[in-house]
Amino acid sequence: MTPMDTPLFQIDPRDSVATALRDMAAGESALGVMLHGDVQKGHKVALKAVAAGESVYKFGFPIGRATQAIEPGDRVHTHNVRTALEGSGSYRYEPARETGRAFEGPGFLGYRRADGRVGTRNEIWVIPTVGCVSRTAQKIAEHAARRHEGQIDGVHAFAHPFGCSQLGDDLDGTRAILTALANHPNAGGVLIVGLGCESNQMSGMLAGITHPNIRTMGAQMAGDEVEEGLALISELINGAQAERTPAPLCDLVLGVKCGGSDGFSGLTANPLVGRMSDVVTGAGGTAILTEIPEIFGAEQLLMARADDQALFGGIVELVNGFKRYFTDHGEPVSENPSPGNIAGGITTLEEKSLGAVQKAGHATVTDVLRYGQRVRRSGLALLEAPGNDAVSSTALAAAGATAILFTTGRGTPLGFPVPTIKIASNSDLAARKPGWIDFDAGRVLEDGMEDSARALLNRIVDIASGARTAAERNGEREIAIWKRGVTL
Repeated sequence: MTPMDTPLFQIDPRDSVATALRDMAAGESALGVMLHGDVQKGHKVALKAVAAGESVYKFGFPIGRATQAIEPGDRVHTHNVRTALEGSGSYRYEPARETGRAFEGPGFLGYRRADGRVGTRNEIWVIPTVGCVSRTAQKIAEHAARRHEGQIDGVHAFAHPFGCSQLGDDLDGTRAILTALANHPNAGGVLIVGLGCESNQMSGMLAGITHPNIRTMGAQMAGDEVEEGLALISELINGAQAERTPAPLCDLVLGVKCGGSDGFSGLTANPLVGRMSDVVTGAGGTAILTEIPEIFGAEQLLMARADDQALFGGIVELVNGFKRYFTDHGEPVSENPSPGNIAGGITTLEEKSLGAVQKAGHATVTDVLRYGQRVRRSGLALLEAPGNDAVSSTALAAAGATAILFTTGRGTPLGFPVPTIKIASNSDLAARKPGWIDFDAGRVLEDGMEDSARALLNRIVDIASGARTAAERNGEREIAIWKRGVTL
């Protein structure tokens, strides 16, 4: 993308709409059409006539059907377009290999672990087995962070309300996420805090934890649980001493995520993050894409990039399984975008998805991960998780992401267990919320994609090497677990 002299931008020559790059007034002309009414920036204007019932195109693909006749110059949004998405789909394997435009990038300074993985932080993580001791874990971490300031990159507790009154797959999902976090390379040491009587018994978690520097504490058996926890953290810190050493980009695991998207997300931030996915996977590293409901309508683009037919089948099963998750609960698969997305110019889930999948770049899909599983291969992995920001970002961290690239057009302060790099889709947001935003992708419209990609890669390398994100400076560290079953 290069600097624009026109206030309207058409992404693909097949598109019947263009996006307003600024607020436009009725009577203004651009790209050969005259606006029939005012149009907000990020919203769409018709470039061609579309009959009622016909498909509207953006990104070169249908984003829904016109509910009434649309004339060139009309504003195009929820009043005249609706989704065409339905339930489970039937798909054919039609491989279409793409070649990314990756460029060589610098390595970073990270913490190489005994198993060969490289962390971007060296922290002590305090993980409660059950919500009953979440506040206890937080108190231990808060006291330890003050007591050991400067000795470690940080001490953090990850509170959650689950681990008891759960059954079957629901309990297994909680255990899988917590166990995966306990094995993360960004944790130089891990304290598991249990209660004693919970469904998520500590023994079940320990069976899946391979971290070499771990301590455990049962609060019901402790005299003073906070003091005992602090003593254990002192031991963990002694065993977690490490120095940053040079690591190539292939040792980076990027989670890619969008939240609070707007009409610019698919033009700037998401394709820019796609370039980062290309760079890292092209170097032999890993990128993880999740938010499966937010690929509905664009899933065939990813299916065509499956490494083989077995992986194609895995993607089909993942997508159709998630669609059944909605329909089994009596909900339509298209119950998206959110009110904030709509206000920002996104009309249908197809439009949102076609913009969202750009975060995956052009990489080949090499793995399909179920919720709570960890990355197993380099390349692009698709991870089972919903679109919810906190749930999906936690799943990315648990899967092994050592940094998360989080694009946003509306803004959010949330941060997660690993460095969460907030990338604004528009420069207005970056200017208004400098305390939330780490990188302004709105510069793509002025500087072009190549220069912006190099700038973002340098920023990622700095953060992977120890520079703090806005969320880290603000103390934003949260997890959320996907609750799918009954509560006893």
